[in-house]
Amino acid sequence: MTDLLHETLIAPSILSADFGRLSDEVELVLGAGARVIHVDVMDGHFVPNITIGPLVVSALAPLVHGAGALLDVHLMIERPEAFVGAFAAAGADVLTVHQEACPHLHRVTQTIRDAGSAAGVSLNPATPVETLSEIRDHCDLVLVMSVNPGFGGQSFIPGSLEKVARARGLLPEHVALEVDGGVAEHNVRELVDAGANLLVAGSSVFGGPDVETRFQALQQAATA
Repeated sequence: MTDLLHETLIAPSILSADFGRLSDEVELVLGAGARVIHVDVMDGHFVPNITIGPLVVSALAPLVHGAGALLDVHLMIERPEAFVGAFAAAGADVLTVHQEACPHLHRVTQTIRDAGSAAGVSLNPATPVETLSEIRDHCDLVLVMSVNPGFGGQSFIPGSLEKVARARGLLPEHVALEVDGGVAEHNVRELVDAGANLLVAGSSVFGGPDVETRFQALQQAATA
């Protein structure tokens, strides 16, 4: 299933879903064609908010994997290496950690791979892509944050498009490039043209009625 990491796909983020109907909302986007479900994990330390843990990932895994889709888990937390085993066992197909939270990043990406998940590295908006030069051959995915992490519904930071292009130029071909923050129908094609192939969308999918139509419009715009 990790071949999906190299397709051009919208990855709905459950951060913006209705948590009272979480499985129903995930089922809606899977039925509409979603093949990557993005899960934002926050600890109240690395970012201001607190969200979910391995139990929610474990609860969603049968539904997501049953549809032939991936669980893409983004760890916006301090000391992520302490939780790699729990999230991998819960069913995370991809585990992405923040470069800023990992002084021993090479060790963490190896730990993720040893646990059976694909290893992702995320960069905050103020972190230059050039800092990836020593880790680019040791990860499967890079996530460029185009908003400051910690909140859904933020506006796309100007300059992120150029940063995505620089990241694509720096990374080996086999490393997937993901963007998270302010992804919407008006900019999704530009992001793909800049080199991104996985596009995290929260409020632009779950932020209104007719979730399936909103997802499909984004996916169409990305692949037009």
